[in-house]
Amino acid sequence: MKGTKFQLKVWKYLKTIPKGKVKTYKEVAIAIKSPKSARAVANACAKNPYSPKIPCHRVIRTDGALGGYSGRGGIRQKLRLLRSEKVSI
Repeated sequence: MKGTKFQLKVWKYLKTIPKGKVKTYKEVAIAIKSPKSARAVANACAKNPYSPKIPCHRVIRTDGALGGYSGRGGIRQKLRLLRSEKVSI
């Protein structure tokens, strides 16, 4: 994988989120020991060239909104992927 040290840390963590579960950008930031970097986590997700293999679609905003999805198909694809994993959004 190619990315910055921070991006690789985020992407590695994303691979641990089980199918059918979601985390918030803030929860991911806390999990990677960088609790004030929720926005940077969102940016790392946006730069993820390996989706959906690295499941950035499993990361949502703290308010429950989907946030963005830079993978092919955009936000509609994120919603489809989450629904296919039986996540109720």
